[in-house]
Amino acid sequence: MSKAEQFSGNSSRILVLAGGLCGAAGVALSAAAAHLGGAFVGTAASFLLMHAPVFLAAGLLGANRILRMGSLALLVGLLLFCGDLLARDFLGSRLFPLSAPIGGTLLIVGWLTIAASALTRARS
Repeated sequence: MSKAEQFSGNSSRILVLAGGLCGAAGVALSAAAAHLGGAFVGTAASFLLMHAPVFLAAGLLGANRILRMGSLALLVGLLLFCGDLLARDFLGSRLFPLSAPIGGTLLIVGWLTIAASALTRARS
């Protein structure tokens, strides 16, 4: 097995893991929002739940490197964006200055990169 195939397999597993964890966290945070409230918990839950299937699909497809890079950008953006929202509700402060805007920008970049991956030939 070449290094590229090994990386592709590992990144696919990581994306499936991320999808499962985002889905579980989204469901748990949806319950927390329903019972505890919090202005941002419901938004974070929605973002986690809407992105979880993307990670599962990208991981299971094991598609090209551009798709994996876009998925990674989505994952980092999601962690920053949702992390900041949750820190505001649970800790009473931001994750760090500009974490939500940086996360949101990475989410946009990730989605655009995923779209661009459809325009490339399927290579690992």
